[in-house]
Amino acid sequence: MESDKPINIKKPSFIYALSMLLTVVAIISVGLLAFDAPIQILMFISILTIIPFMMGLGFNYKQIEKSMTRSMSRALQPGLILLTVGILIGAWIASGTVPTLVYYGIGAISPQFFLLTTLIFCSLVSLAIGTSWGTIGTAGIALMGVGTTMGVPAGITAGAVISGAFFGDKMSPLSDTTNLTPTVTGGELFKHIKHMLWTTVPAYIISAIIFLFIGLKYKTSAVNADSVNQLTGYLADHFNLGLVPLIPIMVLVILLVLKKPALPSIFIGTAVGGLIAVFYQGFTFSDTIGFFYNGYTIESGVEIADKLLIRGGLTSMLALIVLFLFALGLGGMLADAGVLEALIESFADKIQSTGLLVFVTIFVSYATLAIGGSIYFSTVMSGTLMRPIYERLNLKPENLSRVIEDTGTQGGALVPWTGAGIFAAGALDVSADTYLPFCFLALITPLVSLFYGITGLTMTKNEEEIKPGKKIQVNNKGKKNQAEKSLPIM
Repeated sequence: MESDKPINIKKPSFIYALSMLLTVVAIISVGLLAFDAPIQILMFISILTIIPFMMGLGFNYKQIEKSMTRSMSRALQPGLILLTVGILIGAWIASGTVPTLVYYGIGAISPQFFLLTTLIFCSLVSLAIGTSWGTIGTAGIALMGVGTTMGVPAGITAGAVISGAFFGDKMSPLSDTTNLTPTVTGGELFKHIKHMLWTTVPAYIISAIIFLFIGLKYKTSAVNADSVNQLTGYLADHFNLGLVPLIPIMVLVILLVLKKPALPSIFIGTAVGGLIAVFYQGFTFSDTIGFFYNGYTIESGVEIADKLLIRGGLTSMLALIVLFLFALGLGGMLADAGVLEALIESFADKIQSTGLLVFVTIFVSYATLAIGGSIYFSTVMSGTLMRPIYERLNLKPENLSRVIEDTGTQGGALVPWTGAGIFAAGALDVSADTYLPFCFLALITPLVSLFYGITGLTMTKNEEEIKPGKKIQVNNKGKKNQAEKSLPIM
């Protein structure tokens, strides 16, 4: 019987590792652009294609399978959250939660300031609860409906929602990624947050100005008054609006603010919505269970109402979960094969300037995000791979943690097969390629970060100068000691 423990595994050369990576990129890009193939099938084909490459390195099939399934196992929790969010959306439409927010939001928000308001509101919610997913799944869903009635394209509204949600997630001390990143890079939480202000604030201001100018195109005169009146009339006639339907969203936000686990919090918010759908909106128990599974369905005869309300349900998330599983499986295989380590080792010693260092960190962060399909995977891998080089150049850890958050964290929703991208697309009911051009904060922040790297501005250094070829070791008390040799690339 063959052992599951990898033995006699060869380290890939630079050319071999590059060939593996370019093969995957070619399959996905050609499949999408030339054949408009489903991304799930392209991921599956990529997995099959990488198997011979790994066997060429000495892996046997059992080891390859273990690499794939071990990584896929990380999809269990986010997959359950995705399924529960699908159920929640169906429940919150039936309970009148989404219809109430849309009905009153139409009258409260001026169309020309809608995008700016969406950005700021989602930022505040995310700062308070420390989670982009919670913000997108609550405020984001409602604001998408409001934007639809105002004639704002769904991709632009989603871009504002995602930008605000990830700003708060990135800057909140309650956020899991904000706590994880300085831990991986050897920094401190509040030093990390303070250092991120240099890149995030300018990018946020620029994003806000862009959304303001885009929003000015959508003035009251541009809104189809007949469609809006049809929608508001339908919502008022078919749902009991008011404070009661808002109870589910208040329950969920309170649970998230109290830092209760995401899955049971979303489940409780869903259950409360289901109860209100039965006892306040008048749906039968059987109907409500159907909404949980298949999403809310109506035959209103009002096009804008159908577009807003026909969504949600457990089944709406199944294709996204398949994508997540395949993406994580492929990422696990490439990671265990040592693809990124081989690529970085080939030029690590040549990195002598902060500009090149930040550029490489940005590339590594996005590459690990795309390969691993997870913000957490990207954070851990980028921090582990790049930390020795930052220490060799005598840079404080908050420089590295800032670049990782500027790219890997904020870019999570930009890659369609990551957990963040899958969640955003599913919850907001808009494809990643539609909202991606309007995620201005995620697109602008890395440019600001690269500018600082090139100019050296804000790239803080340790007080003690470390000679070339030396490294800095940080012990548990944060004291810095010199060692005789550079850290190897792991």
